[in-house]
Amino acid sequence: MLSKNQLGFLYMFMSVCAFSIMDAIVKWSDTYPVGQVLFFRGLFGMIPIFFLIPRERYFDFYKTKRPFLHFKRVLAGLISIVAIFIALRKLPLATVVSISFAAPIFTTIFSIFLLKEKVGFYRWLAVFVGFIGIIVISEPGYTSLNINYLYPIIFCLGLSYVAIAIRQLSSTEPVWLIGLYFSFSIMIISFFTISQEWLMPNLKDLFLLSMVGILGGLANLWLTQSYKLSEVTLVTPLKYLALVFGIFFGYLIWDEVPSIKTLTGASLVIISSFIIFRREIYLKKQLSIARHE
Repeated sequence: MLSKNQLGFLYMFMSVCAFSIMDAIVKWSDTYPVGQVLFFRGLFGMIPIFFLIPRERYFDFYKTKRPFLHFKRVLAGLISIVAIFIALRKLPLATVVSISFAAPIFTTIFSIFLLKEKVGFYRWLAVFVGFIGIIVISEPGYTSLNINYLYPIIFCLGLSYVAIAIRQLSSTEPVWLIGLYFSFSIMIISFFTISQEWLMPNLKDLFLLSMVGILGGLANLWLTQSYKLSEVTLVTPLKYLALVFGIFFGYLIWDEVPSIKTLTGASLVIISSFIIFRREIYLKKQLSIARHE
């Protein structure tokens, strides 16, 4: 019988695996419009969530006390998920994963203005180190700036506000309702992109596209469950395995070999986010959240 910490470790590992496989499928799906992939992410992402709705909420599961905050969270989540989907198609997988680790840097900055938190020396140092890491990866000023590097940064910005919004929503709203509103909203919004020449997928592609939603939904639920069962300090470092998976899938499927500057920049970004994580633990806060939700 596994202990709570061991179960939490297992859930975190499964979450990282699910997100990594989802990213690889999104990168593979570049023959389909982004809006069509969003549709599958939203529709099939709701399936795991429906199993969490309590029986007493079957007929009023949609009710919320904070609709405007849900709207802002959905808008920020939509911006971030579109940005990461585009980035995965335009850049090497390991590069996108590396820059995505910078989300806690922007969350720290946003928390100053939105939550009126005080940020001390160590977290400011972490922000500085993280930005250096992003500069090393994207190399602006040394080569012609590749605008595609902006997409994972936009993802980080959007996800950072999502972190703030979820922190506020969680005080009154169940986790499943927050995720349900997000998945349902991106499914509805995706309909406005049908004019972008949606394609009829064959059976294999239909399966893979549906897995984008199922894996995304499960990954967020597993991540939440991991934090409920185990100590945050034990399971959070596991999320950096995503870089190993990114390098593995990138090389295996697309023959991508990460450059020294990508690995160096990724190391700085990881060090930065780890410093922020340790300070959050010291200050008895929990910064880590589900990646897309």
